[in-house]
Amino acid sequence: MKLLPFHEYDLKTPRILEALNEASRSLAELKGFANSIPNQHILMNAITINEAKDSSAIENIVTTHDSIYKVLTESGFKDESAKEVVDYRSAIWRGYEIIKEKGFISTNVLVELQGMIEHNKAGIRKNPGTKLVNSKTKEVIYTPPQDEKEIRDLLKNLEDYINKKDEEVDPLIKMALIHYQFESIHPFYDGNGRTGRILNVLYLVLNHLLESPILYLSNYINKNKDQYYKLFTEFRENNNYEDWIIYILKGVEETSKNTIELIKLIQREMESYKEEFMTKLPKIYSDELLDSLFFEVYTRINYIEDRCHVTRQTAATYLNSLVDAGLLEFEKIGRESIYKNSRLINLLSQF
Repeated sequence: MKLLPFHEYDLKTPRILEALNEASRSLAELKGFANSIPNQHILMNAITINEAKDSSAIENIVTTHDSIYKVLTESGFKDESAKEVVDYRSAIWRGYEIIKEKGFISTNVLVELQGMIEHNKAGIRKNPGTKLVNSKTKEVIYTPPQDEKEIRDLLKNLEDYINKKDEEVDPLIKMALIHYQFESIHPFYDGNGRTGRILNVLYLVLNHLLESPILYLSNYINKNKDQYYKLFTEFRENNNYEDWIIYILKGVEETSKNTIELIKLIQREMESYKEEFMTKLPKIYSDELLDSLFFEVYTRINYIEDRCHVTRQTAATYLNSLVDAGLLEFEKIGRESIYKNSRLINLLSQF
């Protein structure tokens, strides 16, 4: 395998620069739009759930939004696919915390995130036999390096490339090369695809192209999966780096625009909900309570206690009043009382 940086490639061809211009403009618009949202955590929660679902679907881990939200809020709710999606979202959050705290992405960070996704501590591959398989066709696409020392040397090279400030190469182009290189190394027994897709957004945050992890290519890759594998192979076998980079840049452009639309939908839903809330239940309305109902689409009494700093009895009164007003739905599952923001669930599911 070649080491980064790929000096032999012309990364400033007219086609690449044109695609880069469009991607950069759309991403900058997304960053500015997201920064106008008062409560970024509401946005991040909603978007990371959709990303976790889409990224897991690439690996044939398929579940529903409803099951995901139940795993998030109900102790003892069992759905292995939904649990994997929730753990993937936790890994995104953990990666984001590390970036904010340490300001770099290391091999150890990737090992930690992969461990969260796969629930094991196997770490870097030590035994041969791993292959990259098209999850759709089951065709073997590629056999990555098998020797542990070679894998670790390649990861060290990748880590240096990720964290080195480069005035010559735009970060979005670097992200496309980093994604290709990481998936080519395929350092883990399992979870390489999902870890690699988390690495994409962490790299954008690391380089201040986004303030928070809200742009994900999984939905784009899902829709263009055959092209993804085709271009990955062409890059490796024929040095067709240009079409690979353009594919990733087009993904950034398209996904940025789609994420802006999702943010607008969430904003509109919150405004509509707020208006109805203030009209029907003016005595209990507060911005903190509204935000709590959109922080996760399922909530419980103790969540409202903690977030709104009220007694358990008051929190229960709030939630039951919202159910009576048609603003929430109530579910009793076992001994759990769950309150569901069905409007937000439907919005995210349909988007």
